[in-house]
Amino acid sequence: MSIIHQDALRTYEPQLIEYRRYLHQYPELSFEETKTSEYITKEMEKLEHATISHPVGNSVLVKFITGKPGPKIGLRGDIDALAIEEERDDIDFKSKNPGKMHACGHDAHTAILMMACHYFNDHFDELTGEVWAIFQHAEELLPGGAQELVATGIFHELDFMYGHHLWTLLPTGTIDLKDGAVTSNTDVYTAKIFGKGGHSSEPQNCIDPVVIAAQIVSQMQSIVARQIAPLEAGVLSNTYINGGRKNALNVIPNYAEIGGSVRSTTPQMRELFKKSITKIITSTCENFDTTCEIDYQFGYGMTDNNLEKTAFVREIATQIPEANVIANPTYLAGEDFSAFAEIVPATFAFVGVGNKDKDCIYPHHHPKFSMDEDGFLLGMQMFINVVMNYPKYFS
Repeated sequence: MSIIHQDALRTYEPQLIEYRRYLHQYPELSFEETKTSEYITKEMEKLEHATISHPVGNSVLVKFITGKPGPKIGLRGDIDALAIEEERDDIDFKSKNPGKMHACGHDAHTAILMMACHYFNDHFDELTGEVWAIFQHAEELLPGGAQELVATGIFHELDFMYGHHLWTLLPTGTIDLKDGAVTSNTDVYTAKIFGKGGHSSEPQNCIDPVVIAAQIVSQMQSIVARQIAPLEAGVLSNTYINGGRKNALNVIPNYAEIGGSVRSTTPQMRELFKKSITKIITSTCENFDTTCEIDYQFGYGMTDNNLEKTAFVREIATQIPEANVIANPTYLAGEDFSAFAEIVPATFAFVGVGNKDKDCIYPHHHPKFSMDEDGFLLGMQMFINVVMNYPKYFS
């Protein structure tokens, strides 16, 4: 195995940082990434050996087709941002789009993959088979861009798919590679609870949906506490509750709404959550002689690392001097890379970009989220080494 070291990639680093900072300033939400897609396309069109297409949505597919026998290897970077107002006045590349922010690292995922494409273009004669760089839209919002891409049918051609997520909860230089389950099933629910509105001084003449909603949320905590084995991983977070209006505090409203996120790590647990949540909501409403509407959606499945391919990726990672390779337990984050892992052998890793000294300590989806840019080359290094070593390793 021949490892390309970071010193050989230093000349690419300034452009990588430039790409990332530009993308950070102009974030776009899921399914709205038109300008981001245009920017990626414009930059990739400068590469002599790149073939560019747009399979679905705002995704960009960049192929390096060598015409020589060899595997088809896919690399994935997601391109969408979040509906968060950035709170980082200490940086000069802060988001210029109000209420939108790259608070999950997708700007860097995109920039790193763009620079990997530059490397493949510069070393085209050393490639075999085909390399597919997939700049994927809408990772953050169900049903997810990966599912739409898989539905085109073209990605079944791949022999292997590799992706990674930059992670501030890991120190810079760390690579977290898991065997088997990497991320959890990610589902959501919303419910509308119908009541009978009226004057706040006469609750006996009303059916208070706020009280019902509060009881439901409280009862739901017993699902994880009493229906799931203590050593199994599952989470139910009720993240939305709304009823009435702030300027009408003397009014009992006609309805209230609740919603939340559900994370599970087995098919059985996934079904248990759905059944239990639905039962608690409906039975509580029945106890108050009222009705409800429930919308329960199965979202991203678990991302599952192929054992053989992950052993290969781990061997690469352990030979990189700057890397500290670990294997944490399954994360309960959602990741729509799972759609690719369901159709082709795949490996998904986490690459550390946390650094206390640089104030890169905030979790993903936080308004002060920031990453240690010194960790970006390691991500580029992983993309490149996977591609360059795969053909010989599996020949």
